[in-house]
Amino acid sequence: METYEFEGKTDEDAIMAACSQLHLTRDEMDIEIIEPGSAGIFGLVGGRKAKIRVTVTPKRPEPPVEETEIPVAEDLSRPSETSESTTVVTEEFMAGEDNGGIAAAKEALENILALIPVEGTLVTAAQRDGTINLNIEGDKSGLLIGRKGRTLDALQFIVNKIVNKSLERRARVVVDSENYRERRKDFLIQMALRMGDKSKRIQKPVATNLLNPHDRRIVHLALRDDEELSTKGRGEGILKKVVIIPKKYSTSKPAKSDV
Repeated sequence: METYEFEGKTDEDAIMAACSQLHLTRDEMDIEIIEPGSAGIFGLVGGRKAKIRVTVTPKRPEPPVEETEIPVAEDLSRPSETSESTTVVTEEFMAGEDNGGIAAAKEALENILALIPVEGTLVTAAQRDGTINLNIEGDKSGLLIGRKGRTLDALQFIVNKIVNKSLERRARVVVDSENYRERRKDFLIQMALRMGDKSKRIQKPVATNLLNPHDRRIVHLALRDDEELSTKGRGEGILKKVVIIPKKYSTSKPAKSDV
């Protein structure tokens, strides 16, 4: 057995770091929390690191699949000074619609931002196709976006919980900042196309790093119409990899002998 120690802002962050670095699911690890952590105020202020100990029992390795890490590009979380936002979100209250959800969502996000030391931000709201869209303007540092949009996802999760608890009906709220989600989508599509081309060129499967369900869906859809490729998720839990497989690969491989 092998033992490792990991740290993170919270217990969950430390576990995710262990899963990512060891390429294992949490079910494949014996996890012991040495020191509980605290994320502070929405993971930004007053955080205390958590520490865990992970014990792993060696197992027979799976056949190798080439993996491509998605780089954490600074320009995804920090808007470019020379580029213009492609989407301007304004408050749009559709006639005949229940606008209570929009008001509740906007107020919830504004109350959260008031607790975070970020000045000069403005929340605008719109409702389109049944989805409440909130956009934070003025976050030039990318602080509210966070690494790979994790802070933005945390804000969105909290606002959805608040809104759905206050309304009698279920509502879906999407929180964005400086058009990050559209830029992230474009980035993932281009990454998927490049990896797809590479998979066809080398005639071997390639895999992304760990992605959340929303990002995995973008990768699957980007390659859905390519008749030479197939995609599948690999892993357990919320974060999984997307394996891109050339369709000729399964038929061209020599059959394994049973002896």
